[in-house]
Amino acid sequence: MDKFYSAERNVQILVALLKAHGIRYVIASPGTTNINFVASVQNDPYFKVFSSVDERSAAYIACGIASESGEPVVLSCTGATASRNYISGLTEAHYRKLPVLAVTSTQNPVRVGHLVPQVIDRSLQQADTVHETILLNMVRNSEEEWDCEIKANRALLALRHHGGGPVHINLETGYNQDFSLRELPPARVIRRIMPHDEFPALPTEGKIGIFVGAHQPFGKELTQAVDAFCASHNAVVFGDLTSGYHGEYEYHPALLASQFDWGKEPICPNLMIHIGEVSGDYSMDNLVPDNVWRVNPDGELRDRFKKLTYVFEMEEVTFFNHYAQSEATPRRSYLDTCLNYHKQALAALPEFPFSNVWIARNSVNRLPEGSVLHVGILNSLRCWSYFDLPKSVTTACNVGGFGIDGDVSTLIGASLVNTDRLCFAVVGDLAFFYDLNVLGNRHVGNNVRIMLINNGRGTEFHNSDHPASRFGEDGDKFMAAAGHFGNKSPELVKHYAQDLGFEYMCATSKEEYLAVCDSFFSPEPKQRPVVLEVFTDSDDESDAIRLVRTTLADSTGSLKQLARNVLGDKLTSKIGQIIRK
Repeated sequence: MDKFYSAERNVQILVALLKAHGIRYVIASPGTTNINFVASVQNDPYFKVFSSVDERSAAYIACGIASESGEPVVLSCTGATASRNYISGLTEAHYRKLPVLAVTSTQNPVRVGHLVPQVIDRSLQQADTVHETILLNMVRNSEEEWDCEIKANRALLALRHHGGGPVHINLETGYNQDFSLRELPPARVIRRIMPHDEFPALPTEGKIGIFVGAHQPFGKELTQAVDAFCASHNAVVFGDLTSGYHGEYEYHPALLASQFDWGKEPICPNLMIHIGEVSGDYSMDNLVPDNVWRVNPDGELRDRFKKLTYVFEMEEVTFFNHYAQSEATPRRSYLDTCLNYHKQALAALPEFPFSNVWIARNSVNRLPEGSVLHVGILNSLRCWSYFDLPKSVTTACNVGGFGIDGDVSTLIGASLVNTDRLCFAVVGDLAFFYDLNVLGNRHVGNNVRIMLINNGRGTEFHNSDHPASRFGEDGDKFMAAAGHFGNKSPELVKHYAQDLGFEYMCATSKEEYLAVCDSFFSPEPKQRPVVLEVFTDSDDESDAIRLVRTTLADSTGSLKQLARNVLGDKLTSKIGQIIRK
């Protein structure tokens, strides 16, 4: 019977990407554990396969081929101690920066340490043998396939990265005996572009979006470069309160992207250019593009949207200046489309119950020019991202580690840089009490103003789309951590804040909030720092979020909602892809 490619998907992905990255030399050593890989390459005429019984010798042969040809060379060995014999040759490759890829085949790594024959621990490598080591697990579902593609691309790109050098892939096998696959399925190829490389052409059709994660405030040069790029290619800059961009093409998509019953096609980009770091705007995951290009000096493969095809290892200004066309007629129809739909959504927003959403809606325009706003993760970040803030207001959120433990301390740190600049925070009760001790810090200045949204629990867990919501009140016991910190005591924070020298304000209704908010947001300096405690109801908080997310509806969104209700969340994204096509 004719033999072709292995049925093991991780082997298929590795072989397909070796071909895509132009790697053809393979030196195979005998064994059973590497049969699935070796058989797949020896049955593909693209590869030039050589045999070497001695793995030590094979590694040095690879050094010779790599040095002479200038091309990467693959090594393949079985389990047990075979891979140990590569060490001397890989050391040679490391110090000469030769692109040698050691593919060591392995049984299921969970067997390591259990006295299973021929199973050894390859999880750690000596520092001067390989530049990168990865495990390519067996693929059992789409998530693991995505992970395998990313890891394989990362390993193959590392062969030539920063001068090049050896790389290690530990390739799991299940000893599948099916070699009947005649055509090798494709795998997603990711390319790394350096400043001196030839840049790929931008697509001439479709919409282009720039997604900015958490980012330091944009300087004048970068803002001009981004604006010139957008003008040239009719692009839009998507961001949230942490993005730091305030140029001509800014658009915050949270309100539209979070709609349950409205299709995202009018605002969804075909190509997404991804810059910045972590974004806490989960709604962006609803704007899945066809392709993603990531631009960052770190050159790492960061694939939030699972559509990454290029990584540009360079400064952002270099990228945008390269593609900007100085003679092009400025275009902004894509931005205008986004803004028009945004205006429709804002106009359609109902009256909200007293909640963080209501507070944000009635407060964003009260923030003084040039002030600083820090928001807590999740609910506060979400609620305040629905509305546009003054462009002169600097915003931040602790989305890096994404914990609740230092929101207020981070604000205090920011306030110490310029004591004449007003610094505001909006945080929930769990985050506030977690970080309570910082209020007693003797450096806290009178430019600090803290708004505490006290609903007595982690209200995030009550939202209708949160897994904990199905438990109802039972979820309050241990998931939402209700009832701690005085259980919404009207006196606890008041006395604590006042005893530490803060001015204390309080609101339990819309009317009370409107009566104190002008003083809280006053641009005039105060004698003392301020704590404004706002008591809200968790059910009102959840209802407000639901009202925001059901503001708009169309046939496309309704079909997706039907899929969610009937087929479940796992199939909803597939329905959305079908609709877009």
